[in-house]
Amino acid sequence: MSRRLPIDQVQERLRHELSPGQQPLAELDLDEVWLRFVRFGSQRFDTAGTPDADGLLFQYGTHSFEGPRVFTLDLARQFEVNDATGEHDHYIQLHCELRYEPVFPLRALGHFESWFFHDADDELDRWADDLGLHEFWAILRNFHPTEIRVYQEQV
Repeated sequence: MSRRLPIDQVQERLRHELSPGQQPLAELDLDEVWLRFVRFGSQRFDTAGTPDADGLLFQYGTHSFEGPRVFTLDLARQFEVNDATGEHDHYIQLHCELRYEPVFPLRALGHFESWFFHDADDELDRWADDLGLHEFWAILRNFHPTEIRVYQEQV
């Protein structure tokens, strides 16, 4: 088995993947962000040996979590962190969040979420291809995000 990266490098790795010196994050188009996120998702980190210890989440919807309503496409990766005895302690979630004005065509998309977990007998590329988001991408490509945020949180 190849050497896996430590979890404390996860945010640095995603930032590097999204903006490896060639182009600022804000200038990436939607397809490029998705391609780079999936590529980041294929990198393995030193996680617990459980099937849900390393997961990717694709979700979108219109929310007002931190103020005015926004349409959000959230590409997230979640890692389980165990304590010294091997028991679940918490999760670390790393987000690449694209925020858009909540215009009608985006609000009309509703809400959606889909999880992928490494070590759960599925393939990342198949999950990414099988999301069936052709219509979603076609609509979202007509709009430019007002903000792209990369952040990490403990849950």
